[in-house]
Amino acid sequence: MRIRVIPSLLLHKGGLIKSVQFKNYKYVGDPINAVKIFNEKEVDEIAVIDIDATRDNRPPDFDQIKEIASEAFMPMAYGGGITTIDQIKKILFNGIEKVIINKALHTNINLVTQAANLVGSQSVVASIDIKKALFGGYKIYTDNGRNSISTKPEQFAKDLENAGAGEILVNNIDADGTYKGFDTNLIHQITSAVKIPVIAIGGAGNVEDFCKAKQAGASAVAAGSMFVFQRPHQAVLISYPTQKELKEKLFK
Repeated sequence: MRIRVIPSLLLHKGGLIKSVQFKNYKYVGDPINAVKIFNEKEVDEIAVIDIDATRDNRPPDFDQIKEIASEAFMPMAYGGGITTIDQIKKILFNGIEKVIINKALHTNINLVTQAANLVGSQSVVASIDIKKALFGGYKIYTDNGRNSISTKPEQFAKDLENAGAGEILVNNIDADGTYKGFDTNLIHQITSAVKIPVIAIGGAGNVEDFCKAKQAGASAVAAGSMFVFQRPHQAVLISYPTQKELKEKLFK
């Protein structure tokens, strides 16, 4: 089965950054340049998330979205600051294929249903941020990992599926930017609870990690650090596995 491999780019103050466990931001460069490089590398699709929009309680930056989308030759998903159906219309009108909804899932889950009814479930990605609970199991967090909710991740995933989400993006806060591999147990818990595709992100260090996420049930894998840094010195270098490597290791 061929699964999608998605670079995830974080926007902060107009530039591109990468975090470790949702903090310790490091500037990576200009998002337009990154998108142009990914164009050349034949990526499946790309996700761009404005991490300031929700925190600053402002709407998406439509001018920047339009500029980035105009440079992207691959399907692009956008998240950050999305709270209304009119914003979703405008984002998709500006050339984005999918919207990623996060904060609004907890304040207005009906937005997922509205969006699915308007543009189809395939264009609606529900993003949930999860980390391990103190006494076992997992908890969902909101507000860039600052506040937790009581609903179990598997139940919330089902609720999102029932609301009309076409995909669920499972973001593992503990593993973010660590290169330690995906939490396959977490991926399996979510994929076992829903029938819609699940995208795993958080912890990818190599293509072998993608294989393990696929075995745990993920329909797509996403990564940030792996695609923007060169180890061991964390020098900025935009990269992506070759199609040959992906075919040999992952698309089997």
